[in-house]
Amino acid sequence: MKATGIDALAFAGPRGYVEMAELAQARGVDPAKYLSGLGQQRMAIATPCEDTVTMAVEAGARALQQFDVDPAEIGTLIVGTETGVDHSKPVAVYVHELLGLDTRCRTFETKHACYGAMAGLTASMDWIASGRARGRKALVIASDIARYGLNTPGEPTQGAGAVALVVAEQPRLLRFDPMRIGDYTRQVMDFWRPLYSKYAFADGHYSIRCYLEALAGARADALAGRESVFDELAACLYHVPFVRMAWKAHHRHFELAADDTLDPEHHETWQRFEHSYRQRVEPWLSLNAEIGNIYTGSLFLALIDLLRQADATLEGQPISLFSYGSGCGATYCIAEVVNGAVAWHAQLDPAEHLAARRRLTIGQYESLMHQTEHADRAESLDPSSYDLKGGLYYVGTAEHQRRYARR
Repeated sequence: MKATGIDALAFAGPRGYVEMAELAQARGVDPAKYLSGLGQQRMAIATPCEDTVTMAVEAGARALQQFDVDPAEIGTLIVGTETGVDHSKPVAVYVHELLGLDTRCRTFETKHACYGAMAGLTASMDWIASGRARGRKALVIASDIARYGLNTPGEPTQGAGAVALVVAEQPRLLRFDPMRIGDYTRQVMDFWRPLYSKYAFADGHYSIRCYLEALAGARADALAGRESVFDELAACLYHVPFVRMAWKAHHRHFELAADDTLDPEHHETWQRFEHSYRQRVEPWLSLNAEIGNIYTGSLFLALIDLLRQADATLEGQPISLFSYGSGCGATYCIAEVVNGAVAWHAQLDPAEHLAARRRLTIGQYESLMHQTEHADRAESLDPSSYDLKGGLYYVGTAEHQRRYARR
């Protein structure tokens, strides 16, 4: 089977953010609940002119340009999202046009809560391995806006952003082991958004339990009788709806590898777990803490964080990736950092983009949230009224058709 993997990666997100400490104070909550309890520092906030399409296009363009990939090389485009802009028309076809991709490019959208982008990644690897690609590459984009509403329990776990992945043979960043990819699916009602609601419904504690059960199930399928490689892993990456969830996930991963339940009273074992978390998980969560929950892209945001910090000692080393989508579907897989990946630090690092963002007051944030409620029906939107320039923006819906323009 052909070895395929991630050849290029890029992040794009909205131009504004909220400080979590300020949000906590505004809600009469101890800031430690958000900063330590959830592990979040800032939260990206989209204006009415920034949507799933605009972020996906910007991330896709960056991945192609910064890694010198010719758009003509893309034979499949998949956008994974749970915040689409139409019940029928996929986000992907807007992205296809705006990126100037070839008409022979297969294009579609995948939806399975936060699992959509991983579904697209594995499907694109299968497409390449089958020979159908004929030397072409796939572009998989995770793009979402996690929105729960003002003064709701989910408010501090919002965020927005897109991560674009170019998938190819002979990848420059990450190569997957096709024999260690495992899946898990079960119908559960832990998180869902009915057609009539702009906001999701969730059973938070149940969802965490489903997440951890899916981790066990997908890992078991990936190993399928093979020996665990846990002790060899240089990094363990997880779906990160909030940073503290990565700690819970690694706690369960450690137990599964040890085939035993962790007991804090057993100090030696607990110390080994804490050391494992600090070495293999914690260093790659700074972008998630800075941006917030981006649903389908959260796992891949951690991957960008890992690769932008990687040194030569990480090259050739195995890592694990776990993707979870409520409802529920999951994949656990093993991949290897490609030799030479460290040469792409500058192309991977979104630090310059993040530094250029605008800090929103709580009043500005709340106003944007109210305005976004009606954005889909607005006939005309002016990006400059939100201090937006130099990019692609949603500018309103005329005759029931969404319109995009560059400013």
